[in-house]
Amino acid sequence: MKLYEICFSPTGGTKKAASILLNGLGGELVTVDLTDSQANFSQLNLAPDDVALIAVPSYSGRVPAVAVERLSAIKANGARAVLLCVYGNRAYEDTLVELEDAAKACGFNTVAAVAAIAEHSVVRDIAAGRPDEADRAALAGFAARIREKLDSGSVDTPAIPGNRPYRKAGGSGMVPAAGEDCIRCGLCAQQCPVQAIDSADPTQTDGTKCISCMRCVAICPVGARKLNPDMQAAVSKMLHKACTEHRECELYI
Repeated sequence: MKLYEICFSPTGGTKKAASILLNGLGGELVTVDLTDSQANFSQLNLAPDDVALIAVPSYSGRVPAVAVERLSAIKANGARAVLLCVYGNRAYEDTLVELEDAAKACGFNTVAAVAAIAEHSVVRDIAAGRPDEADRAALAGFAARIREKLDSGSVDTPAIPGNRPYRKAGGSGMVPAAGEDCIRCGLCAQQCPVQAIDSADPTQTDGTKCISCMRCVAICPVGARKLNPDMQAAVSKMLHKACTEHRECELYI
């Protein structure tokens, strides 16, 4: 059995949560980076006895469209899937059920699903430090229970929360811009999941392509990429009102 980590994690929060689960699942690990705009995902063929952890962030209660598109190219051939959605302590709404449908469409059998919390990618002081020690303990416990189910050979799909049709996908309109400190190193253009940044002139961003994933902000070596401060302040105020409740990790199995 091979264990596939199929992950869309622009700023690293989803990857952190996924890594905790993976540590408890075992198996020969194969990493698939859904943020890689140059990868040919159609070449990926799983075997029926393989297991995949499919991990995505929740963007306004939905799976990022580009992650669904890239996942759809993978040939699962009946492999079992564990789904993971990671969100910034507001809500994940239809993310897990949409991910379940996307996994099923390319041939996965979903056997478990997890919702976890990580630092918000736009307002970084929301859920700061998460996944924390309590989250890590919860996720490790989830992994042990999932491992037991995998060892049993079960392919039963749990009831996963969410609505069909899904909530309307929302665009945040938050496009980071390069400031005067930009050194034009091109790192942001190289690693943009949707190639929204001009490789010849990384100060230029195509707002129609940008998905507001904040990778360019997170990886800029000189902190030159930022959101409009007025928009950031407005979003921060709104999210702080919506994220007051301390949410816990959840398992569906």
